[in-house]
Amino acid sequence: MINKRLLIKNLLAHNDENSFYDKKRKLNISEKEGKAKFLKHICALSNSNPKNNSFIVIGVEDEDNKIVGVDFFDDSKIQNLINAYLANPPMVQYENIYFSHLPKGKVVGLVTIRPTGKITSLRKNIWKYYGGSVFLRDGSISMPKIFDIEVKDVNSEIVAEIEKSAQNNIKLTLDSVINFITNEHENLESHYQVFKEQFVVCWAGIKQKKKEKTFYSRVDIELINEQVKLFYSALDQVEITYTEDEFTIIEYVPLGLQNKYDYYPLEKVTITFQPNGMYNLESNLIFEPPQFDKKTLHHIYNSNNAILEKLIKNVSLNEQEDHDLRNLPATYMICYLNGFHDAKDKLDAAKSFLKTYDKDIYELYKATIRILRKIKYS
Repeated sequence: MINKRLLIKNLLAHNDENSFYDKKRKLNISEKEGKAKFLKHICALSNSNPKNNSFIVIGVEDEDNKIVGVDFFDDSKIQNLINAYLANPPMVQYENIYFSHLPKGKVVGLVTIRPTGKITSLRKNIWKYYGGSVFLRDGSISMPKIFDIEVKDVNSEIVAEIEKSAQNNIKLTLDSVINFITNEHENLESHYQVFKEQFVVCWAGIKQKKKEKTFYSRVDIELINEQVKLFYSALDQVEITYTEDEFTIIEYVPLGLQNKYDYYPLEKVTITFQPNGMYNLESNLIFEPPQFDKKTLHHIYNSNNAILEKLIKNVSLNEQEDHDLRNLPATYMICYLNGFHDAKDKLDAAKSFLKTYDKDIYELYKATIRILRKIKYS
């Protein structure tokens, strides 16, 4: 069983990016350019490593390998994006890896690319890349190739050795469980559960009872053996259940208008543990968008547009407008889910202005975008 934090350290020890490993300060697949570049790197790494895994480490400074981290990113639908744009797509897994020195909510992203043995290419045009394009790694650069290619297996032994040196052990597991409970979450109710005598899952949060169900807020869930954060949120509520073989997370998101909120189930994630040291993670979107009165939504939509216009023009907001601005990301999303298609464009336009105006509002914006991203690629 591979400890992903050790794996990242071993990859960074190579210092320079190469034909099986790339590193990024951050990843942006919400915009077309960032999405295209991500797909290009996936394509190139898959083609350059037909018989071994390859990796992208996200949240690292390029010059000195300093680990600075990125926001927790839990888009389990990233494979859907890859399948939509790549022919012969590899299997791609994005994981959030815990490092103790990073601020709360920050992790290092690890993208693992498992090739199919076939040449991967772009299925259709995106940004400035044309459908049919094939990419390969030329050292640390992903380059287009427009002719028949034959890739030699030169990295399998190196990658196998790196993965072997990142194997987990009892000391790492015990230290991580103790750290999770006593240091990271000393003020929260914490639990752990062992599955198949091999896997340890820890979770912490504020426990609440509602209608005979137990929910947690300010939730942090970690698969200790691999140092993978399975879930992190300071806003949503989570229902956690488990059996001898499975650990299940159901995430609920708060949505509403005029300070009246209900929690709606968004996504169900089930981890099934097997006796052979393997596990499967299955994610299903179970979200049903709530429908609201159209007349009320028209009023809120126009009000949001007026506030955004003042924000763009750097006009001061009054107290009520400042209050409404805090609800702007969520209400734009509700409008979008109720047929106001331009609301998504308005929300995108608000990003930089919200980030400048107020840090807390920007965090609410990111939480909203995360939900929309999940819905888009479902």
